Amino acid sequence: MQRYLGFIFTLLLLTGCEDFLSKEPDNRANLDSKEKIAELLVTAYPEANYAAFCEAMSDNAEDNPQGQIQPINADAYFWRDHSTTDQDSPEYYWNACYAAIAASNHALRAIQTAPDSMAMQALKGEALVARAYSHFMLVNLFAQTYDSATASTNPGIPYVTEPETVSFKTYKRASVKEVYNRIERDLLDGLPLINDQAYQTNGGSSSGVPKYHFTKAASHAFASRFYLFKKEYTKVIEHANQVFIQQDIKTLLRPWNSTYRGYSAQELSLNYTKSSEKANLLLCETASNWARSFLGNRYSTGLQRYREIFNTQSMVGMYSYSVLRSSSQAYIINKFREHFVRVGTNANTGFIYTMLPLISAEEVLFNRAEAHAMLFHFNESLADINIWVSTRVTNYDPAVHNVTFNKLYNYYQKNVNQQAIVAGILDFRRVEFLHEGLRWFDVLRHKLPVRHTTADGQILELSPTDPRRVIQLPVQAIASGGLEPNPR
Repeated sequence: MQRYLGFIFTLLLLTGCEDFLSKEPDNRANLDSKEKIAELLVTAYPEANYAAFCEAMSDNAEDNPQGQIQPINADAYFWRDHSTTDQDSPEYYWNACYAAIAASNHALRAIQTAPDSMAMQALKGEALVARAYSHFMLVNLFAQTYDSATASTNPGIPYVTEPETVSFKTYKRASVKEVYNRIERDLLDGLPLINDQAYQTNGGSSSGVPKYHFTKAASHAFASRFYLFKKEYTKVIEHANQVFIQQDIKTLLRPWNSTYRGYSAQELSLNYTKSSEKANLLLCETASNWARSFLGNRYSTGLQRYREIFNTQSMVGMYSYSVLRSSSQAYIINKFREHFVRVGTNANTGFIYTMLPLISAEEVLFNRAEAHAMLFHFNESLADINIWVSTRVTNYDPAVHNVTFNKLYNYYQKNVNQQAIVAGILDFRRVEFLHEGLRWFDVLRHKLPVRHTTADGQILELSPTDPRRVIQLPVQAIASGGLEPNPR
């Protein structure tokens, strides 16, 4: 779904219009009920996909000459400033995030001025956490990764907390530290207000399905990610524990070596992003070609990358992931199904959507495992890793397949517990979240170098200090929004 979205997203339906005889053209323009605010908050999640450009920028991608060259895919692979604003581009994602933020801000204003605002506290909680999430994603893609030593001086992104009532407004980039402080404030203010009972199933639409909203579990899961980036590891564990409270963690993980093992590729694509899948803590309907393009992009996961990513099988045993090879020689796990919505009953044209898992139980488990490792809780970290292994390895036998200190030492040639365990966690995350874009964030967090090659022998390197690791701000945000561009 294409929208005209500049840096400022103006909700004309919500602000009304003094033209046209000073009449409201649609009574939905008034957010005068709990139901209308709830409907607005359905759009408080970025309806755009970051996986396409994040995967191509990361070390999951290589040059597959039989694939199709698409500008978004090629620009990301070569770490160029993007030349298109189409779906699946960074600019499209930027605009979608600020559109989601605008929806949260209008909802919060309506709640604040409502006569029965106390009855809307659950909606307020969702709006605050959703606003925090979009700003978090933006600051980690379009600004330097959080580092306590430099966060106060590195420019972040504008943190928008007021509804927009003008078409264009000049903004300033808050520092990365200030953005993180505001994210934390919104997250901690909103989380206690979240009430899962507020999300009532409504005919199967995403508006009434809890997995498309920040539930308590999803909010704590997001908090575990936030504090992992901030390196406050005790808080990572605290929030992760709230996701798993009074539950057998294994039952929340995708059953790759049991139920999933019997799925065909089509069945996997139907089930991976279902709201009934326990592992999916937060889903989002994105206007995205990713379910189609990840099968045939030129710069994708080919044989060399596949072998590199899945080489950890030599340490734990044969994984049960269903890996296929597409006609473009891309090695894929068929996680996504294209949803095509026609513009009319008899139309041949329409919009393509891809359902994307934004947060999963597997990520929370890995967040906790890494936090334990960073706090020198090595046995607890290994225990978390092996919960994951127990659901991923074919014919799992703990005596044979569990990760041990010796296995980590031998595989990574590291004799420091913390280094070896964290290296293992990063590699297991790389396997688990293939095609989902999360590898790029691990590259950023751990300052990992990335090397890309081309079919004609060109070698491209992205060092930990390369300014291209920070995506350039959209041209319109620089020109119309008055924002300083990222250095190049």
